[in-house]
Amino acid sequence: MLAPSKLTELLAIAHPVLLAPMAGISGGRLAAAVTQAGGLGFIGGGYCEGEWLQEQLALCSDASVGVGFITWALRTRPALLQAALLKRPRSVFLSFGAVDGLATLVREAGAVLIVQVQTVSQAREAIAQGAQVVVAQGGEAGGHGGWRGTMALVPAVVDAVGDVPVVAAGGIADGRGLAAALMLGASGVLCGTAFYAAVESLAHAASKQRLIDASGDDTVKSPVFDIARGFDWPDGPWQLRTLRNHYTQRWAHDVPALRPAMAKESIRYSQARTSGDFDVAATIVGEAADLVKTIRPAAQIIQLMLDQCNQLLSRNH
Repeated sequence: MLAPSKLTELLAIAHPVLLAPMAGISGGRLAAAVTQAGGLGFIGGGYCEGEWLQEQLALCSDASVGVGFITWALRTRPALLQAALLKRPRSVFLSFGAVDGLATLVREAGAVLIVQVQTVSQAREAIAQGAQVVVAQGGEAGGHGGWRGTMALVPAVVDAVGDVPVVAAGGIADGRGLAAALMLGASGVLCGTAFYAAVESLAHAASKQRLIDASGDDTVKSPVFDIARGFDWPDGPWQLRTLRNHYTQRWAHDVPALRPAMAKESIRYSQARTSGDFDVAATIVGEAADLVKTIRPAAQIIQLMLDQCNQLLSRNH
C-alpha cells in the first residue's frame, strides 16, 4: 500500500492516480469510476462545449470529480469556468496557456488548481500564478504535448518547484510507470492512454480496438487532425500525437495542401468520426499504446497498476 502523500491529502484521494481530461473521451462515467476506485477522475472539458460538459457533470452526482480545460480555449468562453465551479468540482485542471486571472477564481471556489506543463520554465510560471499541483507532461503522451521526454522532465520539474506536488504524465500506463514516477520524485501519475479503452470510456469501440492492436511505434505527432477538425492551435510544439492511419499517411507530409482542401476535408473528417471510420478519424493515444491490451473497467486498471507498483517497490526494501 502506497503511503499517503501531500498530493493524496490535498486531493482527498486514496491512490496517486489521476485520469487525464481527454476531450470527448473522459466523460462523466469514466471520471466517476476512477474517483470511486480511489484515484481522481477528470472530465475532459477540452474545447469548452458547455452543454456536453453539463451533461457529463450530471453523471457524477455520486462521485466528486475534477474538470479539465484547454486554457487558451477557455479564455474564449470564460463563463464556462464559472458554470463548472458551481458544480463544486474537487479540482480544475488547466493546460496549454497561462493561468493568470483564472487561478484566483478556481481557488476561491474551493477547488484545487492543477496546471499541466511541458517545460521547467512553464512549471515555475505555473507556481507563480497559483498552481497547487503541477503535471509534468512528457512528449510521449497522447494528444497535444511538447517534446521533452518524461524521464528527464519530471525530476527537473520536481527540483524546480520545491514543495509543490508534481504529477508525472506521458508514457505511463501500468505499475512500472507509476513506480518509476515515484522514484523520480513525482507524487503521482496522470494517465490517458491507460484509460482510453476502459469500459467506461467514451471512445468509439473501433477506436478502442485500434489502440489494443497498436504499438507506440505506430504513433505520430502531426498538425493534420487539428486542421481537419478546425482547431486553430497557437504556435508552439503542441502537435497532436495519435496513431498513424490512412489520413496521416496522405496529409502529414503535405500539410500546405490540406488547408485549401478543408471545405471538403472537414466534412469528410466529421462523417468519419461519426461513423467510426478510423482510417480517417484520429485515435488520440500515446506511446504507452503497447501496454493496453484489453478492455477493462477503470477500477481494474487502477488495481492492477497499484499491485504491480507495490510489488516492484517492495523489492527495494
